[in-house]
Amino acid sequence: MEAPPVTVMPITSGTINMMEYLLQGSVLDAALESLLHRLRGLCDNMEPETFTDHELVYLLKGQQGNPFILRARRSLSHPTAPWHLRYLGQPEVGDKSRHALVRNCVDVAASHSLPDFLNEMGFRMDHEFVTSGHIFRKGAMKVVVCNVSRVLVPGNTENTERMSLSHLVELSVLAPAGQDTVSEDMRSFAEQLRPLIHLEKIDPSKQRH
Repeated sequence: MEAPPVTVMPITSGTINMMEYLLQGSVLDAALESLLHRLRGLCDNMEPETFTDHELVYLLKGQQGNPFILRARRSLSHPTAPWHLRYLGQPEVGDKSRHALVRNCVDVAASHSLPDFLNEMGFRMDHEFVTSGHIFRKGAMKVVVCNVSRVLVPGNTENTERMSLSHLVELSVLAPAGQDTVSEDMRSFAEQLRPLIHLEKIDPSKQRH
C-alpha cells in the first residue's frame, strides 16, 4: 500500500533549519500564579497565548545506533490548524561555558495525514502526551509554561492523567548557528525569574525522549 500524500510547508518563510537555544525548569502548581504574574511584567506587553497540544513521538530504528526520532504535534484548541513535524538534533557539546543547551531544529507544518504517512514510512509511534498552558514572548525569546499529561488510551486525548503536580517551563530562542550571544541574553532573563524558578541547561543524557 502506498503512503498517503502529505503536504509539508515551512512554518517561516523558507528559514526552517535553525538552532534551538534552550533552558528548562519546573514550578510547583502552588507557585504557578506567582510565576505567571512575573512573566506578564517581564515579557512583551500582550496577553500570553494559551494552547492545548497533542504530541506523538515517532521512532525509526536502524541497523545500529540510536533510533531516528520525529515529533508530530497538533493543536486540540484549533483542530483545523496544520499539524507540525519537528526534528531535534543532538545537543552540541562544544563550549561548556555556553549558558544554554544548543541543538539543531527543523520545524515544518504538515497536512492532517501526517501520522498515516509516518506509519507507512516505517516509523513507530513510541509515546504520546498532551500539553496545556501559556506562551509568553520577550523579543526573540519564547517562554512556554505548561502541564504535561500522559495519554492513557492510545489516540484518546480525552482520557489523560497529569504526570506531576508541577508545570514544565522552557525558555527558548530559534536562531542561526553561531549566535552564542543569545544564550547570554537568556541567562540574564532567567535570573530575573529567580527565586520563583531556576531555569537550567539540562544534561540531555539524563532526559528521556
